[in-house]
Amino acid sequence: MERTRWYKDKVFYQIWPRSFKDGNGDGIGDLLGVYEKLDYLKELGVNGIWFSPIYPSPGADCGYDIADYMDIAPEFGGMEAFRAVLEGAHERGMKVLMDLVVNHTSDEHEWFQKSRQRIDPYTDYYIWRPAKPDGSLPNNWDSNFEGKAWTYDEVRGEYYLHLFAIKQPDLNMDNHLVREEVKKIMRFWLDMGVDGFREDVITYISKKEGLPDDHLFPIYKGMPNYNHGPHIHEYLAEFKADVWDHYDIFTVAEAPLVSPELALKYIAEEGGQIDSMIQFQCECADCLFTDYIPMPFSLVRMKKAFSDWQHKLRGKAWNVLYIENHDHPRIISRYGSEKFWKESGKTLAASYLFLQGTPFIYQGQEIGMLNWKPRSIEAYRDVQSIYNYHHWSPKLTEEQKLRKLWRSSRDSARTPVQWDNSPNAGFTDAETPWMDVNENYHEINVAQQLADPDSILNFYKKAIGLRKSLKSVRYGKYIEHFPLSPTLYCYTRELKCEKLLVLCSYSDKPQNLKVPKGYDLSKGSLVLQNYASPLPGILQPYECRVYLFK
Repeated sequence: MERTRWYKDKVFYQIWPRSFKDGNGDGIGDLLGVYEKLDYLKELGVNGIWFSPIYPSPGADCGYDIADYMDIAPEFGGMEAFRAVLEGAHERGMKVLMDLVVNHTSDEHEWFQKSRQRIDPYTDYYIWRPAKPDGSLPNNWDSNFEGKAWTYDEVRGEYYLHLFAIKQPDLNMDNHLVREEVKKIMRFWLDMGVDGFREDVITYISKKEGLPDDHLFPIYKGMPNYNHGPHIHEYLAEFKADVWDHYDIFTVAEAPLVSPELALKYIAEEGGQIDSMIQFQCECADCLFTDYIPMPFSLVRMKKAFSDWQHKLRGKAWNVLYIENHDHPRIISRYGSEKFWKESGKTLAASYLFLQGTPFIYQGQEIGMLNWKPRSIEAYRDVQSIYNYHHWSPKLTEEQKLRKLWRSSRDSARTPVQWDNSPNAGFTDAETPWMDVNENYHEINVAQQLADPDSILNFYKKAIGLRKSLKSVRYGKYIEHFPLSPTLYCYTRELKCEKLLVLCSYSDKPQNLKVPKGYDLSKGSLVLQNYASPLPGILQPYECRVYLFK
């Protein structure tokens, strides 16, 4: 089957199912709730869905610890509910991507249970090592979530590697039998009609031979020995040749610590193995490596990330565009302004929706959901947040620890979607949802914004519609203007006689309006704006304007 590039014309919406919509009243978001909201997604203008994991899982990492790759968890409605959602999405012209998590499984997966007992052929499905001769751990690598990357298993009498939670043992992808299992999983879902995969930390699946100690990397020690490992391109090329090339699908790699130059080895349209890549650089304008090492927000840093990927991939590979997902706190609370909530939410949307690439919108982003500020660690559900809280310096007060979590925790992106101002924000009819709802749902919810023509939600609808109508957004040249401005993001998309000018202020004070040379605003049409009455020569706080020239 010839693989087409239909994904270049799509706008995807990421659903984190447990917190999207509860359809059966048990307090947990599910596929019945998704089915109920398919028309809402269509009206928003999206024509693709990416599901975060919905497989059976004990929930150590909210579903990213998978116990069975070829089933749907009962709490989400099981396989019957998934088939209904898949069919309903396709009837509405929406593609569906599944999360493919094959760097690791749950320790409750059948493979791991047999591997720890040395039952063939599963004995070497995971990465097992004895202690060093001095009794220390097999190497000095860190887990991304919970301390060191090795845990001793009493049954096997050896340590297993887990780059994430203790209950997420890493698969041994060097074992060809494991790769064959992965291919079976892919074919199972593709034969059912799924349209592709988002591939979780796929660049971690090949570890350096001998698993050597790391004496260079300051945090996440060991990462240079497993990120972009020695056989990564070989294994991805094998998946592509044996599976992906036989279906008309979209494959997206998640890749921490990747540059555009390195990304091209994976996603170049000539010679690459994967269609596109989710990079983390656009999420590092207010932190160093991780959200837990905060820095002041730098618009220049954000612009540089956007522009580097636009320039260096143009004509060679295809971008994924996003500003929010399940792994980071809410973007208005980070890059925007809670004081100028509506204005900055719209400006953030305009900043990325007119770039070249396939946009992804994360649930709740379209209504400007904000960071969550619970008063107790007991409210948190994220394994990383809970581990960090309990291992921060004892010199920190309770208030200081909570403030760090308010700023950095992934759980801010995982609170239930705020549908209306009824109890529990209309997310569930149950008395108690699986996770607390953000207390601001009376002011921020879908129902209120559907009724308000000036809402963030209706701005997203307009922006998505405009994006789809303009050839310059898909094909046009990207030019950034005033790259060193600390308050203005200005870029143009140019294609023959069609030109788009995007102006976005990131200041809470009025700024003098700067326009690139060759652009006369009086000759353009103001096709999108977040202030009803723009002022001549002035950009108001967090103002954005989009002009079309023909």
